[in-house]
Amino acid sequence: MVSQAINSLLANTSKFVEELAKPFVGREEEARVLALAIISGEHVVLIGEPGTAKSALARRAAELINARFFKYLLTKFTEPDELFGPLDITALKQGKYVRITKNKLPEAEIAFIDEIFNANSAILNMFLTIMNERILYDGYNEIKVPLWTMIAASNNVPDEPELQALYDRFLFKHFVKPISEDKWAELLDASWKIEAGLYEKAEPVLSMDDIRRLNKLLYEVNLEPIKEKLLKLYAIFEDQGIHITDRRKGKALKAIAASALIDQRLVAKEEDLFILKHITPKDADEMEQTYAILLDEIKATEKHLRELAEIERNASEAKAYIAKVSDFDPRLVDYLRSFETVRERVRRIAEETSDDVVRQRALDVLSEISEVIDMIKRKFMI
Repeated sequence: MVSQAINSLLANTSKFVEELAKPFVGREEEARVLALAIISGEHVVLIGEPGTAKSALARRAAELINARFFKYLLTKFTEPDELFGPLDITALKQGKYVRITKNKLPEAEIAFIDEIFNANSAILNMFLTIMNERILYDGYNEIKVPLWTMIAASNNVPDEPELQALYDRFLFKHFVKPISEDKWAELLDASWKIEAGLYEKAEPVLSMDDIRRLNKLLYEVNLEPIKEKLLKLYAIFEDQGIHITDRRKGKALKAIAASALIDQRLVAKEEDLFILKHITPKDADEMEQTYAILLDEIKATEKHLRELAEIERNASEAKAYIAKVSDFDPRLVDYLRSFETVRERVRRIAEETSDDVVRQRALDVLSEISEVIDMIKRKFMI
C-alpha cells in the first residue's frame, strides 16, 4: 500500500509540471522534459531557435523547487572565471589556489547555460567532470559541487567531434519548435500579461529535499511491465539505423520511472516509453523517426490524443474554408465523405478506450466533426 506521504509527494510532483508550464503557451512538453531531468537527476539540452522560452522555463523550474540557480550565456570568448569564479588574489599570494565561487556555477543546484556548445577547451573539460562526477577539478583542488541538473540551450546540434562528449552527457535532448499558428492569439495574450507583470509569480511546490526523495523513489517503480516492449523497441531502433549506446539504454530506465512518478504511479506503463524520443535521437530527423516508431509500436493514451488533436485541427481548418466557399463547390462532397469516415473512427476511439481523458477528448472532437458536417449540409441545403 502506498503511504499518504508518498501520495502527497506524487500529487505535488504533478502540480510542479502543471505550474511550470502555466505561464507559457504550448510548452507543456518542454515542462515535462525538464521535470523528467530534474526528478532523475540528469541533464537536459533544449535545441531550437531563440525566443522559445528556454531560459524562462529553466528559471521557473528552479523557483518552483526553491533551488539555487545560475544562468549564463556562453560565447567563444567566455573565460572560466566568469562561470566558476575568479581566483582569490589574497590566497594566491599565500601560495593557495582558491576560487571565489559565491553566486557562480559551483554553488548552483540548477544551472542554465545558454549556447553551451560555444564552450572553449578549458571550460569544456570542467563541464564534463562537473556534469558526470559533480566535482570541479580546478588546479590542485577537487571541489564537490551541489549541481543537480544542468539545463542547457543551443540553436543547433554540434558538428565538432570535440563537442560530442559534452553533447552525450545530456540524457535528455529536446528539439523546441515555435508555437503553431493555431496558438498565436493565445500567445499574444500570454506575452502581454508577462510584459505587464501580471502573470503569477512562481511559488515553490516542491523542495530540493522533495526532489531527492523522488529520486530515491525512482528505484521503487515497478519496471517489469515495460521491459519486454523496451527491448523490442531497442531492436527496432537499431534495425532502423538509430544507435543507442549501452549507457543510454540503462539510463533510460530512470527516465521511464520518472515519467511514471509524474503521472502519480509506482508502476510503469507502455505510455511511459514515449520519453524515449527525448533520449534516443541525436538530431531532429532522428527524433521524428523515433517518434514515428513509438506511435506505431505503442498503443497508449498519447497516441490517441495526438491523433485526435490532428483531427480537431483539420476540422477547424475545414470550418474556416467551408464558411468562405460557394454553395456549389464540388470539393464539399469530398469534405463530407472524408469527415463522415473520420467521425466513425473517432466514435470507435470513444467507445473502445478505457482512458477517461481520451474518451472525453474524443467526444469533444466528435462535436467538432458534427459541426463541420452540418455546415456542409447547410451549404447543400439538405
